[in-house]
Amino acid sequence: MSENHTNGAETLIRSLEHAGIKLAFGIPGGSAIPIYDALYKVRRKMKFVLVRHEQGAAHEADGYARATGKPAAVLVTSGPGATNTVTGIMTAYMDSVPMIVITGQSARGMLGKDAFQEADVFNLTMPIVKHSYLVRSANDIPRIVREAYHIATTGRPGPVLIDVPKDVGTELCEVGLEADMNLPGYHPEPKGYTPETIRQIADALAHSRRPVIIAGHGAAISRAEQELRQLAETLQAPVTSTLLGKGVFPDSHRLSLQGLGMHGTAFANRAVVECDLMISVGARLDDRILGVASQFCKNAVKIHIDIDAAEFGKLVKPDIRCRGDAKTVLQDLLPLVKKGDTADWIKRIEGFKKKWPMGYSRKGGLHPPQIIDALNHLTDGKAIMVTDVGQHQMWAWQFYHCDNPWQFISSGGAGTMGFGLPAAIGAQFGRPGELVVAIVGDGGFQMTMSELATAAIHKLPVKIILMNNHYMGMVRQWQDMFYDERYSGVDLEGNPDFVALAKAYGILGLNLKRAADIPKVLQKALAHPGPVLVNAEVVHHEEVFPMVPPGKPLEETVMEHPRRRRGRPAGRPGKPAAAGKKTGGAQGRKS
Repeated sequence: MSENHTNGAETLIRSLEHAGIKLAFGIPGGSAIPIYDALYKVRRKMKFVLVRHEQGAAHEADGYARATGKPAAVLVTSGPGATNTVTGIMTAYMDSVPMIVITGQSARGMLGKDAFQEADVFNLTMPIVKHSYLVRSANDIPRIVREAYHIATTGRPGPVLIDVPKDVGTELCEVGLEADMNLPGYHPEPKGYTPETIRQIADALAHSRRPVIIAGHGAAISRAEQELRQLAETLQAPVTSTLLGKGVFPDSHRLSLQGLGMHGTAFANRAVVECDLMISVGARLDDRILGVASQFCKNAVKIHIDIDAAEFGKLVKPDIRCRGDAKTVLQDLLPLVKKGDTADWIKRIEGFKKKWPMGYSRKGGLHPPQIIDALNHLTDGKAIMVTDVGQHQMWAWQFYHCDNPWQFISSGGAGTMGFGLPAAIGAQFGRPGELVVAIVGDGGFQMTMSELATAAIHKLPVKIILMNNHYMGMVRQWQDMFYDERYSGVDLEGNPDFVALAKAYGILGLNLKRAADIPKVLQKALAHPGPVLVNAEVVHHEEVFPMVPPGKPLEETVMEHPRRRRGRPAGRPGKPAAAGKKTGGAQGRKS
């Protein structure tokens, strides 16, 4: 067959390559066999990675996209193959990550007839994708793939699903790869605002004496780090970040407040409470950072910059809303921004930092923050840090300091356990010459640990630090603090020998049991040329602080367990705070 007279599956693979897809993750199955046959016959530029579970495929594509800014493809079969990707698709959707998901499907004549491995993945995934396609003709494939790539990567990025019936894959395609898009209702605009809106923002900034900037994932997606830094330095305004905004403003910068919200720094939370102006750049302003939404920045002018107008007013009503790409908005705004009169405010912020420093216990065993802090020093803060979800995620956010965007990769909106290992694998594929470290817990790790095979087969030098506390740690913390220590379903009795497990996959496994051994074990892991799993036997009971208890505003940030509290909440102005009081009651080091 000529290039213009190939079957649908061959056209699909060629169209993906033509669009610029360089990497695909997946597992074959009956309805996807034509696609995989095409992979064998016509693939030229696109690398294919066979994974061990479809959820792993989606998370690996996700990690690749976050590390590179470019989408990868996911190639799976129908029915359970497709539904196994749903968690990964949702994770990408919640965090605005581009991805092209190709699912095999039953033949067109069997649709709706409960055929073998038939699932209506088109409708199942509709709420968690930017767009879904059910391919009806092979001739539509070049157009659909081009549209899918465009939709996934423009405006607010996100996953797009293409469902391909088996007989479409074998049907003759009579059109070439060049195809016009037909998207009359899709017009992503980097400038959905007027010059008047920019002038309003500039005027509000000029009148502020206590401004705070919130940097979100949208600022990282738009590559707005230089503009954000210029804005902060011109205004002399402190900057705090969301979980996924970490690194878009340097953690080491004197104006950095680090993270905001439930497990953010006490000084960031206090600054937001006292500010007279809040400007959010690419942040969703979700419940994890707001505390009580009705009390968030209640005495401040609230400015919200976001590419997606749907985010305006979801939980917080902005005084000024500006729909547009963060980089574009800041480029238009900066010429109008004047030097801020904030010396007193910055002095007060420095006081907050001294009163409520970040720290951790060094007593009574091996503590996760110790390990992360040591990693920070050993890697000079240059590693790509990928986390799973739980307590270790928060400690990594708190104690690994990032000065660059796309350096901290984590599941934000979905909070997906099992994300860490496959996402780290995807990130390592995307940035092969850089150090990728996965911080995982023993609960989440066991959900996708079969992807160790993928790391081993491809000799990926990803370093996996397993915080093994034998508990579902974050759930246990909530049960401890708010459910009178009724521990239900959190004891991970029966954990395997993780070092032996690593060895079974042909991966170097190391045990870490004592704080004194942290430098030696981590240095050995970092020096090893291939994948490494470090099983860190950390203390079983430890809480993440600071913390904003559920249903409380940011000013109610606490520094220790309520039943062991020796001071008042960190946010109470004019009252003695539990400065430096951490888990176990030991004074920790400053961040």
